[in-house]
Amino acid sequence: MKKISVLVIFVLLYTGVYSQMPLLGDRAPTFKAKSTKGDINFPADYYGKWKILFSHPAAFTPVCTTELLELAALQDEFYKLNTELLVISTDGLNSHLEWIKSLESINYKGKGEQDIKFPLISDSGLEISEKYGMIHPNSNKTKDIRAVFIVDPDDKVSAIFYYPDNVGRNIDEILRTLIALQEVYRKDRLTPANWNPGDDLLLKSPESEKEAEKMEAKESGSVYSLAWYLWFIKK
Repeated sequence: MKKISVLVIFVLLYTGVYSQMPLLGDRAPTFKAKSTKGDINFPADYYGKWKILFSHPAAFTPVCTTELLELAALQDEFYKLNTELLVISTDGLNSHLEWIKSLESINYKGKGEQDIKFPLISDSGLEISEKYGMIHPNSNKTKDIRAVFIVDPDDKVSAIFYYPDNVGRNIDEILRTLIALQEVYRKDRLTPANWNPGDDLLLKSPESEKEAEKMEAKESGSVYSLAWYLWFIKK
């Protein structure tokens, strides 16, 4: 029985019918798609940039509507951080286009009507959604769950979020995570719990108290410790 299962998985992998979702550090799967902003070749069209993929269950639904309006309200903040936003669902392109017209007429939380600058991608054939593990059969077999993939300039997956259908995403937290990732990108730094832009960063822990003593002697007044293994560097 185990041999048959292994053989089935091998055949599915070989034929491309089955693929594992990308994990942290993996190269983001490539795809070509139609969107409300034209054809997209991902990630080639966004060379050298950070990329964020947002999947959502369906257009003209309440939670998704509030999420896209909040995303649109902060879109310029993302763009200032050299980051492109892409939204994807299994809806058709015409549905997305009509939804955008409606979204741009809504004044949500008194923030005014928003101009949707980011593309909405149609994945009616589920190819992209399956590549990225956005279809969870026990939740819905034909619609995406609420997923977020943050992809760095090297096209590697840096962060993954999953939310259920009935809980909206916190766009401020996604922006905070992006800023944190950019702070530590190619640097020997870490962010502590509840870190916000402007807060001090962490240094990687020394392996022993003896090494900590050497670190203290070597570093300038920009670093401090709360324990031999807990070191901060001032912003």
